[in-house]
Amino acid sequence: MQAKLRRIRTFGALGAAGMAAAATLVTAAPASAAADDDFTLYAKEVPSEDQGPQQAPKVGDSFSSADDLYQHKGGDKVGRDGAVCTVVRTGDPMDIQCVGTFSLSGGQLTAQVLLAVPADESAQPSTFDVSITGGTDDYRGASGQIHFTDDGDYQRLDFDLGD
Repeated sequence: MQAKLRRIRTFGALGAAGMAAAATLVTAAPASAAADDDFTLYAKEVPSEDQGPQQAPKVGDSFSSADDLYQHKGGDKVGRDGAVCTVVRTGDPMDIQCVGTFSLSGGQLTAQVLLAVPADESAQPSTFDVSITGGTDDYRGASGQIHFTDDGDYQRLDFDLGD
């Protein structure tokens, strides 16, 4: 269940006391991707310490996650990310606000999402979209979205750096 808590992936799934309610934002791209409007990366969660049994989440509870980023599954690492998510509404569904920063070879990208997480784990979506809110260096003024899809041990991140 602890692993499930960190993966609703996206921007992953989070759970607490048998409830899934999380999201992980992740991505990083090589400098060459900065010039392209679309690219795909694969995120693999960095293991964190098990914090033991979880309590039912309350408004204001937060958690963090980190990922290593790859151009291809099993390939060389091309970046890293970090995200912080906060429970903003309890109930069914639970709302979780997540903000993430992605360290890329050409700069950084920022993204955020408000996820509605149903109490029934079988009803949790396997895909979701996250808004790109900005960036630095090659990504200055970035906008668009990231489409997250579960892909085995990885999370597939399809970036659309739209106009």
